[in-house]
Amino acid sequence: MHRREALKNLAIITGGAVLVPSCNFEKEDILSAYQNLSVTESMRNVLAQIADTIIPAGSIQGAGDLAVQDFILVMVNDCVQADQQDMFTKGLQGFDAFSKEVAGSKFSKLEQTDKERVVTQGLSISDEDADAGKKTMLEFLRITKQFTIQGYMMSEYIMTQVKPYHLIPGEYNGAVLINSISTPKING
Repeated sequence: MHRREALKNLAIITGGAVLVPSCNFEKEDILSAYQNLSVTESMRNVLAQIADTIIPAGSIQGAGDLAVQDFILVMVNDCVQADQQDMFTKGLQGFDAFSKEVAGSKFSKLEQTDKERVVTQGLSISDEDADAGKKTMLEFLRITKQFTIQGYMMSEYIMTQVKPYHLIPGEYNGAVLINSISTPKING
């Protein structure tokens, strides 16, 4: 018999059995790309659904199709002050609770019309008569809307296929003489 191997394997199995209960496999990992934000993958997915609700797909691609949520997270991580980053993170964490309060269900389980109603109601919160939680939600949705529109309009798809970019001077046309073109007076 191979008693030494059996004892060695038994020691490894016992050590593994002691170690496994202390491991928590249910906790979501925080995305490491955003150092100033504590955002998980599920929160990123909720942000994608919010952006897709703000600019839905129609005859052209929507914000969700263009992965605008990554642009939003990078902009908030790099370009927004620390207190607004905290409000953004708290608003994103509490958005499902806000959705349950307004529509009775998590945001990801709602129909498109209900999602629009939740976002519209969140953006219509007044600054004066709102408590701290509502102000956080309002600030979160304002930042999200601003960066959704900016990221969507600056995306490669919009700039190349929907609204092609033209250089400022325009195309060269050799058939037109320079003398025949009137020069604009830019200084009055």
